[in-house]
Amino acid sequence: MANKDDSKSDFAEQASGDRTGLVGEFTDFLKENKKWWLAPIVIAILGLGLLVVLGGTAAAPFIYTLF
Repeated sequence: MANKDDSKSDFAEQASGDRTGLVGEFTDFLKENKKWWLAPIVIAILGLGLLVVLGGTAAAPFIYTLF
């Protein structure tokens, strides 16, 4: 039963630590799993999403002149 107590205390120790955000979790995932090729894909998708959102605002005429 000592093993279960150790895992419970380890869980409580991890739970009481600092919380990381979404970006921190994503970078930790990339570091641990060595999937650095995902970063440019996610950045491109976020960039396109930002363009779509800004396309519906007053900034649209300025964005269209860039292209």
